Amino acid sequence: MPRGREAACVACGGLSTTAATAGGCGSATVSTAGAKPSAKWVGPTVPGPVGGTVQTTIYYGPWLCNAALLARCARRCVAEGHVPLLGCIWLADIKGDWQGRFMALPAAAGGRLAVTHCCCDYPTVTDLQRRRSTWNNARPGFRETWGREFGAWPQSGGRNWPGHHIFDLLHGGHPTAPANVLPVPQLVHDVFNGAYPACYSRGGRWSAAGPDRPYVD
Repeated sequence: MPRGREAACVACGGLSTTAATAGGCGSATVSTAGAKPSAKWVGPTVPGPVGGTVQTTIYYGPWLCNAALLARCARRCVAEGHVPLLGCIWLADIKGDWQGRFMALPAAAGGRLAVTHCCCDYPTVTDLQRRRSTWNNARPGFRETWGREFGAWPQSGGRNWPGHHIFDLLHGGHPTAPANVLPVPQLVHDVFNGAYPACYSRGGRWSAAGPDRPYVD
């Protein structure tokens, strides 16, 4: 793991401070400006699963889902038997950049994954506290496992970023599924948590379609 990296510059509401990221690996920027993402995390370069190296960048919203993502969510709600679709939150984009060799020549590839939550008409659970306790007990091990793949779990000011449950626990999300937890800066996490009740309300803003690409790098 790379060592001795400089601390990241974090800008919150126009005030700039310096915040170290976990283990000195990766950098984070939080912003409130226009079409920029609300925050961005750039991970360290790590060995790829099939050779070469991979660097992960996470761009944070939230944004309105575009028409294609809304349609995908609508199909999911039908397939799961929880109709109608009440809304869709585009939480983040995860970009992976791979560099290595192909046929003995230098090569590069990459792609982006939209991280969304489909607010289908799910019932609320009766064991919310148990789910929260399960996550609280699993957090240290989860962060360690995540770090082995993407680089050390992000921090700001020496504090670990919260782990956000993409499919929220209140409506049945799994507390420790690897694909259901995303590290998120605290300020952005607060915004995410405020968006979920509105997404589950009928006719709310999260039921509208947004642009195909809501941010610039």
